[in-house]
Amino acid sequence: MRLEYQVVAAFGLDLLLGDPRWLPHPVKLIGTFAAALESPLRRAIPNPRAAGAVAVLAVLTVAGGAAFLLIAAAARMLPALADAVSIALLYTCFAGRDLALHSGRVAQALAADDLPEARRRVAMLVGRDTDSLDEPEIVRAAVESVAENMVDGVTAPLLFAAIGGPVGAILYKAVNTLDSTFGYKNERYLQFGWASARLDDVVNFLPARLTVPLAVFAAALLGLNPAGAWRIFLRDGRKHPSPNSGLSEAAVAGALGVQLGGTNCYFGTPSERPRMGDPLHPLARSHILQTNRLMLLTSVLALGAFLAVRVAIFSR
Repeated sequence: MRLEYQVVAAFGLDLLLGDPRWLPHPVKLIGTFAAALESPLRRAIPNPRAAGAVAVLAVLTVAGGAAFLLIAAAARMLPALADAVSIALLYTCFAGRDLALHSGRVAQALAADDLPEARRRVAMLVGRDTDSLDEPEIVRAAVESVAENMVDGVTAPLLFAAIGGPVGAILYKAVNTLDSTFGYKNERYLQFGWASARLDDVVNFLPARLTVPLAVFAAALLGLNPAGAWRIFLRDGRKHPSPNSGLSEAAVAGALGVQLGGTNCYFGTPSERPRMGDPLHPLARSHILQTNRLMLLTSVLALGAFLAVRVAIFSR
């Protein structure tokens, strides 16, 4: 089966099934393996940056090698089995349905005027304190989460799947998981997690920038504000501490005509985030569903665009 069909099938499975909790997930295995390497590598290598770099090499080698060998072993038994394994691996790399599902549940709780439940549900999406958030702040948290994770949850894995197939997508998720595990700017990980954080910035550089024009086009198709999305992306996209995360967030803010960013609290400590967008409309629960539709349509456009380029290149 051609890779393009495998990617489409895996993308469709994600939209249909999401991420069942009972399913053993490669990302969880990668995260467990990465965490298990930290202590022995710190003991064996005194330089924390060097130890962190070895952790990155080890995780990428094991994750990519395991995916390659799994597909190769399946192909030796039956070509159709290799297709099934490839689709299954790709399917685990996409998270569009889960993003829409979890944020949609926040909107449902708000529609039922159940603020405590909405706070509990949005806490599953964000790392900030949610116990005292009012409705606009809950909406902001949900919208920001979907807007930011649009890239690393869907469009970036799609791009790396189009480039490198299941192994490419798994390697991307391994980089993403390394950053989630070690990429914190605190005393413990500032040096050890340096390689993980920098590599995540590198691999997300192109996907983040390809996602924005697709989101602008999706905004136009959905009757949102594509001109505002592009304008706010250019004006505010680089205000975020990350070189990539703020780009899609700014575009979403412009498309919806809302302002994102502001004061977040982490373990009781306030943290000021740059404001993105203009407050043309007050944040409302309907913005969560609009963001979900924008994310899903952007993902479909990315699927079509990335695979079309692949076909154009390899059909010559």
